[in-house]
Amino acid sequence: MRARAGAAASLGRLRVIDWAPLLVLVLLCGIIAAINPRFLLFGNFVRIAQAAMIPLVLAIGETFIILMGSIDLSIEGVVALGAVLTSLLVKNGANAHDLGVAGVGLVVLTGGLVGLVNGVVHVRLRIPSFMVTLGTWFIAAGIANAALGGIAVRINDPIVRGLVLQRVLGFPWGVWLALGTLALGWFIQDHTRPGRYLYALGGGEELAALSGIPAARVRILAFTLAGAFYALGGVLSGAQLGLGNAQVGQGRLFTAITAVVVGGTALSGGEGGVLQTLVGVLIVTVLANGMVLMGVSPSIQTAVQGLMIIVAVSLSIDRKRLRIVK
Repeated sequence: MRARAGAAASLGRLRVIDWAPLLVLVLLCGIIAAINPRFLLFGNFVRIAQAAMIPLVLAIGETFIILMGSIDLSIEGVVALGAVLTSLLVKNGANAHDLGVAGVGLVVLTGGLVGLVNGVVHVRLRIPSFMVTLGTWFIAAGIANAALGGIAVRINDPIVRGLVLQRVLGFPWGVWLALGTLALGWFIQDHTRPGRYLYALGGGEELAALSGIPAARVRILAFTLAGAFYALGGVLSGAQLGLGNAQVGQGRLFTAITAVVVGGTALSGGEGGVLQTLVGVLIVTVLANGMVLMGVSPSIQTAVQGLMIIVAVSLSIDRKRLRIVK
């Protein structure tokens, strides 16, 4: 009887933990709406969606990596490179290029190539993922700087700019693109073998290898997909600003990792997913929006976000499984 009661209590705790981020989001929305009713205006929901679309695309890519128990720090560099390449390949104010959608496709492929390099170096040379991707961050940012020479190039392409300026049902096209990216990420995660293997690698790579899972190939594929998602985030960043420069990626890494962890994906790997990441992105975005509506100073906003990620990580760790904390 005691064993059954203990198992039931454990199961109940897991369910509470699984639902905790969504409950936090609902509670957060209720508190902000009570303090400032303008939060519930449709126009404010549009602003929240616009603010969330780029972090969502980036965080989906990061989710694949964290599910394996790894980390990818190259986000800001790949976003900068993606925005710069977009500004140079589509119709712009610096050259005669006008590749349109094909240019966007080349940018996404370039991001995938950067991710492929990350994965190959990480797996084949057995270098920790955070060191490889840290180096890639600076390499990609350096290439972006060198490509423009410190200037900014205006994007004049109507399709790219239309991602922000043209709307469907009141929301910009970029928001719908981000939701489409979420659907793609969910399909890869839940309905493909590599997606399901990510959880196995996060749960224990040695055991996964003994089960016949091609760990090296799955890791390389995950980094490749993540790079493509980051580059798409760069395209959206360029569309949002209307220009490409090497600084557009600043601050994106912290927001993406915060959203993934706050949503309930464990840094140790094996738990979570892209739908949890959506909740995490909304928590981060709604909190930032609410603090603006409540007149909280930017410095306090940054401090709150830092506190939030510490609390989220502490809640996501199963301390009973930890023998040593490094």
